[in-house]
Order: sequence, then C-alpha cells, then structure tokens
Amino acid sequence: MTRLPSLIISAGDPAGVGPEVTVKALAQPHVRDLAEIAVAGDPADLHRTAEQLGLPTPETIEPAGDAGRVRSGQLSTHGGAAAVAAVRRAVELIQAGCYDALVTAPINKEALKLAGFDWPGHTEMLAELTGTGEVRMLLVTDRLKVVHVTTHRSLKSAIEAATRTRIVRTIELGYQGIRRLGFERPRIAVAGINPHAGESGLFGDEEEREIAPAVAEARAEGIEASGPWPPDTLFWRASSGEFDLVVAMYHDQGHIPVKLGGFDEGVNVTLGLPFPRASVDHGTAFDIAGKGAARWASMAAAIGVAAQLAVKRH
Repeated sequence: MTRLPSLIISAGDPAGVGPEVTVKALAQPHVRDLAEIAVAGDPADLHRTAEQLGLPTPETIEPAGDAGRVRSGQLSTHGGAAAVAAVRRAVELIQAGCYDALVTAPINKEALKLAGFDWPGHTEMLAELTGTGEVRMLLVTDRLKVVHVTTHRSLKSAIEAATRTRIVRTIELGYQGIRRLGFERPRIAVAGINPHAGESGLFGDEEEREIAPAVAEARAEGIEASGPWPPDTLFWRASSGEFDLVVAMYHDQGHIPVKLGGFDEGVNVTLGLPFPRASVDHGTAFDIAGKGAARWASMAAAIGVAAQLAVKRH
C-alpha cells in the first residue's frame, strides 16, 4: 500500500482567519484523505476555534506560539510572533524528516513588522529560514498557472529587477515546478512588461533588451518557451488552454488575472525551497475573523497541491 504524504500546516496569524480555514478544511473527509496532516500552532487557540465552529479539533497539533493575548481581527505584536513561531516549528519538523511538505495559512505583514520581523511575506521568510538563495512565487488554479519574476517590491524596482538573468532563472524554476504538477512538456509563455510588449520599442525597450534574449536562452536549454507576448491578451490565451504556464514580470501583472479567474481556488506555491510549500492565496481577512464566515476552499486546494508535490518529491 502506498504511503500517504505527510503535511504540516502553519496556522497563520491567530487574529485572522488562518485557524478557522484550517479547522474547516480538515473537517472535510475528502481533504483528510489526501495526506496525513498536522497543524503547527497554539493548541488552545485551535481547540477554541473548533469549538466555536462546532467542528472537531485537528487530530495532530504540533505546539507553536502563544495566542492567549491575541484577539480576533486585531493587529498585534503577539499575533505576528505567534504566526512566525508556527512557521519556524513547521520548518524545523520538515527539516528533521517528520513531514514531507508545508502548507501555510495567512500571515499579516504589519503584524510581522510589529513583532520585529522585516520579511515582506512567507516567501522571503522561508527563503531565509532554509538558507535558500533564490525562490519564486507560482500561483496555481485549474485554468491558470503563473510564476513571477518579481513579487513584493515597488513597480519601479520590479521593472529594474526584470533582468535577463533573473527572467531565465524564473523560467527554469517555473519549468521544474510545473513538471512536478504533471506537465511533462510544458508550454511556457513569457509576458512583456510594457503595453503591447513594447511594440518593437515604441513603448519601452525592456522586451528587446532583457526579455527576448532570456526566452532565447531558455529555448537553447530545451525549454518550450515563447514570448515576450502582450500581457493584455496573454492570460486569456493561457486560461483558454494555449499555454501551460505564464511568466509574469511583476506582482499585480500575475495576481490580478489569477484572482479574477478563481479567487477561492488559488494556491500559492514557493519554488526553489528544499521541500514543497503551498499556501492559501488570500490574506488574514481581519474584517471577518472570528465570525465563522471564512471560506475554506483555498486551504483545501493548497492541501491538495502540497500533497501532489510531496508525492512527486518522493
């Protein structure tokens, strides 16, 4: 009998909807059947959340963080510290060989800063915790897969960072990641950064100077890459089945079409880490935290993707 993959979920900021969507997803039999699943977080907080929802407490909890002074919907130092503690504990356990992959519930960037941490998000945090030099963000829905050349930075600095070298590496990491999701010969489309992909230099020269040479270099490595394509039509073409993966140049260029096409089903995957990591593609939603209104579909989707990646890893 094939062993189920083992996953650990970091419960996220306890002031947000992370504990709620975790408890709700794990209450679904079809989700529990995907893997052996543990949760890193404050046991008392997870038990209290489950009790309020009238659902079972997760079977396996790895104690991490203290949510005793955290209040639903309220930004706090304690919430940020508890969120980081859960991620740290999950990473430690994966590195010790206890679990195969990580699933993360949402954290809050302001709470991290209040708690004394400078990471702009999970991606950068995990890169530092694992000593990983280069990571990339891959967003996954049923119809659209998008990997980003840059993410959490200003638009001006994102354009400056979209160099040939960085674009090539993004294509390579995207190629590796999408193959682990079952695409043997993925068709990769690279977006331009300017309107109409620069229109032969009329609206900017980044396409001719950086992006086109990067595409050519990737093709020389045997990767089926094409572009740069005009961004305003590329995502529709990909969602219609013409391409398997889109390489977006900056955060909103990739996030907006993914969230428009499937807000509840989106999954965030970090490429380049020494283990698979998938996450819900939404935030802490402080405005509805503690009200029982959070939707759990994205957490269930993240668990499914992490389980698939963990199986491929072995």
